[in-house]
Amino acid sequence: MKTELLYLSYVTILTGVLWIPYILDRVLTCGLLAAVGYPDNSKPQSQWAVRLMKAHSNAVENLVVFATLILLANAMNISNSVIANASMLYFAARVVHAVCYTLGIPWVRTLAFLTGVVAQAIVAVQLLSH
Repeated sequence: MKTELLYLSYVTILTGVLWIPYILDRVLTCGLLAAVGYPDNSKPQSQWAVRLMKAHSNAVENLVVFATLILLANAMNISNSVIANASMLYFAARVVHAVCYTLGIPWVRTLAFLTGVVAQAIVAVQLLSH
């Protein structure tokens, strides 16, 4: 498997499991019945869980762009060390972003987000230059 497709898989798996901790927090905070229902006045979730929910939403939004770029590169048969390294960088940036967002570390979170955007831009430039 090409490196960029492997890291697309990693990013997709990460994005696919980010919801689990905040749902567990909802069950612990509100109880199982309230967590699976739609109560009118449920207890607020832990602040870390609220932040993780936002990190998850951001990861989903950015996965659309990253996946499209990597799948386009694959369809165009463009694979090189620049795209591979950008894919690894993107995955690392998303991990740091999720952790820092959850822990409430704003500056590092922002730098991780921007690093992910730069990694996407690197892949886009590689596509446009072919």
